[in-house]
Amino acid sequence: VGEQVTLKCSFKSSFPITESLTIDWTYRPFTGGQMETIFHYQSVPYPTTVGKFKDRISWVGNVANGDASIAIEGPSMSDNGTFICSVKNPPDV
Repeated sequence: VGEQVTLKCSFKSSFPITESLTIDWTYRPFTGGQMETIFHYQSVPYPTTVGKFKDRISWVGNVANGDASIAIEGPSMSDNGTFICSVKNPPDV
């Protein structure tokens, strides 16, 4: 709680990494409810501009190294939930 936390995500692709590669991080609260996209990457990072993670997510990954990790600033117990990292590198998913 309170310290920056890194959410690790790594991937492998049998195809070269191109600008078509996309990364999506989604979040569902522990208490249930709607799944929400909190981070998107395609050539450049697009952290969410709305919701509880606004201005708290930073890109710490490196797609060339198969790393799709993000960091969250100032986590609290209310951030508890399920975080899912999805990487697509067409035609690979």
